[in-house]
Amino acid sequence: MVESTYNWYWLVDGLQAAKYKVHLANPAEMQQYSGMKYTDDTWDSYWLAHMLRLGILPEGYIYPKEIRPVRDLLRKRTMLVRHRTAHLLSLQNMVNRNTGRKVNVNDAKRLSEEKISEQLTDKHHKMAVQSDKAVIDFFHEQIDRIEKAVLKEVKLRYPYEELLTVPGIGKILGITIMLETGDINRFPTVSDYSSYCRCVSSQKISNGKKKGEGNKKNGNKYLAWAYVEAANFMRRYSEPARSWHQRKAAKTNKIVAIKALSNKVARACYFIIKDQTPFDPKKLFQ
Repeated sequence: MVESTYNWYWLVDGLQAAKYKVHLANPAEMQQYSGMKYTDDTWDSYWLAHMLRLGILPEGYIYPKEIRPVRDLLRKRTMLVRHRTAHLLSLQNMVNRNTGRKVNVNDAKRLSEEKISEQLTDKHHKMAVQSDKAVIDFFHEQIDRIEKAVLKEVKLRYPYEELLTVPGIGKILGITIMLETGDINRFPTVSDYSSYCRCVSSQKISNGKKKGEGNKKNGNKYLAWAYVEAANFMRRYSEPARSWHQRKAAKTNKIVAIKALSNKVARACYFIIKDQTPFDPKKLFQ
């Protein structure tokens, strides 16, 4: 038995290679016995072994070793995309603050040295924008390199092929969902999957009042990001999704509306994967 910490991969891989049956204990789901007066790592290990003997040990999912490196490479891509976005925003803000002109994302990516010199007169402002542009170009190159490597190594396989029928989900986003989800059968219900994707609220409400909050970070942050991305693309390219999002945003706000739409997309994808059926907007937005 191994406790699921940030560095469990090598130990579990070694034990499985030696033909041991490994149980991955999930510390987020475990409740320590309140009667214990003294604890340390030794006594914690006794407690874990005791729960395993009783059959009540909360266990985590051991992701297959063979495909894990590709999943981790896609996670690196996600990190690079976020850093690139930060520099894009920095560049846009710098130009807007000092010239009053708004630069959209596509123009910022294509900004040349000549255009930078035309729009900014101060040499320090130019250097700041040039620095952002150089970093953006570098991140773009690395992201493109990772995408090509992933697409060369992995293809959408059964039962995930039908994800491409969802408006807003392309190859990279589909592969991200496939690799982060793993075996869909480990989620008994659609609610379990939606919760794992961090698409549901963790608030505890009684009599219309908030009484507390659970752990918002339980679940998979990469799937949460993937479904928010899918929701943003879907409202651009799907009229039913755009109409639903506008109605929801009018009642709440845009952030809540996009998160609610991501929940609907995650639930739809669960049944698409599970039942091997193409996306049907009528069922999702009826």
